[in-house]
Amino acid sequence: MKYSRSSRLPWLLRKLLRPLLDPYRRYRHARVIHSVRVSLGLLASILLTTGINLPHGEWASITMLVVIGGLQHHGNIGKKAAERAYGTLIGAAVGLFFIAQFAFFGSPTLTYVGISVVCGFFAYHAIGKGGYTALLSAITVFIVAGHGDNPVADGLWRTVDILIGIALALAFSFALPLYAVFSWRYNLASALRDCAAIHSRIINGQSVTDDEYLKLMNRLNSAMVQLRSLMPSVSKEVKISVNQLDAIQRNLRMCISTLEILANTRPAATDEQAMASLQLSLKAENRQIRIQLVGMARALQTGNAERLERPVPGVDKEPMTNTPVYSALDGYRLLTLQLAANIDDMRQRLAKVSKQWTI
Repeated sequence: MKYSRSSRLPWLLRKLLRPLLDPYRRYRHARVIHSVRVSLGLLASILLTTGINLPHGEWASITMLVVIGGLQHHGNIGKKAAERAYGTLIGAAVGLFFIAQFAFFGSPTLTYVGISVVCGFFAYHAIGKGGYTALLSAITVFIVAGHGDNPVADGLWRTVDILIGIALALAFSFALPLYAVFSWRYNLASALRDCAAIHSRIINGQSVTDDEYLKLMNRLNSAMVQLRSLMPSVSKEVKISVNQLDAIQRNLRMCISTLEILANTRPAATDEQAMASLQLSLKAENRQIRIQLVGMARALQTGNAERLERPVPGVDKEPMTNTPVYSALDGYRLLTLQLAANIDDMRQRLAKVSKQWTI
């Protein structure tokens, strides 16, 4: 069967654009995409400002670097651009005021003292909420006014250049946006797979002191830090409250802590009878734990959240925490039940907000 050129075009386009449109590939090559986007933005800034012969056009490029140079996630760019715009307008107004007063009074001493006092005021507010705006306001005062002796025309042109840089930064931030929720999803999926690997080592009697185990634990600790830093941006991008994200983070933290305790309370590998007894009595729970961990990881990575809606039968929602503990084996069994319940709670939390993070 033959296909016309027009019928092949959509399929070919999809194939060519798949690396750019696939969220996981964009996550894996985030640095490359970010660097290309910044380079193209700077090229556009240079061509625009030189093409229309805009005075002091380099400030547009500098502003673009300030706004998006160190921010790859879309959730941060809008906030930083808004803060930069506010800081620019405030600093430009103050800078133009000092240029005008210097032209009127002609007193360098008054200008120097005034600029220093105003920047000291901005520095006071630079520590705390809104600090980025205050700091940029102080910087913009010097960009526009210099030491107060800059011409008014130069100050106005530099203000225009900075606003152009902000506009270009926002425009290029929407070109293949690198959402923080992608990093959050895939880092969390990787962490859950590592939890499954550690759990498998524990129940199968593998070493929990060798380099492989320590490597997994170090990777999990790093993932916890990364996930925590992504939460504000994820919340802005997909409208999931920080409290909900924190609850999921807490489930992950409890999972890691419980696994560490299980690793230190399981019977010695040489006690084959005790290990066999535990594996037999907790066979269903251990299977459920692995299914849930791997299932959540797959749902997060593929974006298919339907599997999260199906509860795993046999998970004890409220493990008997008041059950008497007569030995280390009893404690191990109770911790395993608590781990299964905690993981199921995490599954329910992810399912509840799945419509937001499956973008």
